[in-house]
Amino acid sequence: MATQAEFESAVEKSKTLTERPGNNVLLQLYGLYKQATDGDVNTERPGGFDFKNIAKWDAWKEQEGKSAEAARTEYVQLVNKLAGR
Repeated sequence: MATQAEFESAVEKSKTLTERPGNNVLLQLYGLYKQATDGDVNTERPGGFDFKNIAKWDAWKEQEGKSAEAARTEYVQLVNKLAGR
């Protein structure tokens, strides 16, 4: 399991990746981050033509039920993989 410090370090590292990940990976990072920091989705799904926020909400919803510790660990592992570690 990743510690809070490792998670925070990975968050900072994700902002400095040399290559921008694809949209699916960015959404996965977002969902894991929200699950790690806020827990299960706690807002209504956006409606209408708000496609960006709908995609982000769906990515978070996919992580539902995952513990904060597991989400932190997956986030750290994904960032390290993207950073080539």
